[in-house]
Amino acid sequence: MNPKEQNKALEAWQASARYWDKYRVLIAQMFAPLTAGLVEEARIGVGQKVLDIGGGSGEPSLTISSIVGPNGSVTYTDPVAGMVETAQAEAERRGLTNIHFRQCSADDLPFADRAFDVAVSRLSAMFFVDPVTGVREALRVIVDDGYASFVVWGPKEANPFFSTVTDVIDRFVESPKQDPDAPDPFRFAVPGKLAGILVNAGAENVIERQLDFRIEGKVSFEQFWQLRTEMSETLREKMARLTPTQLPTIKQAATDAARRYFVSGKMSFPAQALIVSGGKSAGRGAP
Repeated sequence: MNPKEQNKALEAWQASARYWDKYRVLIAQMFAPLTAGLVEEARIGVGQKVLDIGGGSGEPSLTISSIVGPNGSVTYTDPVAGMVETAQAEAERRGLTNIHFRQCSADDLPFADRAFDVAVSRLSAMFFVDPVTGVREALRVIVDDGYASFVVWGPKEANPFFSTVTDVIDRFVESPKQDPDAPDPFRFAVPGKLAGILVNAGAENVIERQLDFRIEGKVSFEQFWQLRTEMSETLREKMARLTPTQLPTIKQAATDAARRYFVSGKMSFPAQALIVSGGKSAGRGAP
């Protein structure tokens, strides 16, 4: 990704930050199974020093904060100023004193070698500018025998939370052909793809697990539609290209496609993610 594309991507996330903050409580609830799976896989416990790479609006840092306790710490990082600001404000609102905040890119972490016990990344590795460098950096900053765990989305077809709206809109708005290696939510949906990057970056004992869960919440279709079309820069851009006469047709088609996932005022989508983890062998030094 060239610098111009990088800046454009950061600007898009900056624009999204306020929507992630707006839906903070709901997002935390919807993606709680991902946080729980990540914490379990990374073996996070009391007293550890944890690095959260690409922490977005604050999770999993906020959850990990209570797990590691006052003798442990969490260092939250994100390249987007707006995300850092909203996450920090939420931590302050909760009175959390064991979270530290740094605005930085995953491929250039401003930390010393072996500064952390564990590094985690929830739904951010898909957007790394250079994934191999990002994973190498995660390994560099963890202790020997430390652990790095990454959660990414599984295939689009296994995640109707996303595809239900995008598939309908894509019937009306032409999209350029996507480069499979470009930053995208489904960049690492193919089993083995991210695991291969970890191996390439020097991780040991790489393990990939499939996590099947449900994205749930007390949400109507109307609320879901608003959440999806506001939070996603891609959808905001596509919606801007629609004519006013197209919108009711598209919304109705999306309503029909999503109807089975909304019952009695509750949303429940099947979902699939991959948790990919690797260790740093003792005595290897910084990779």
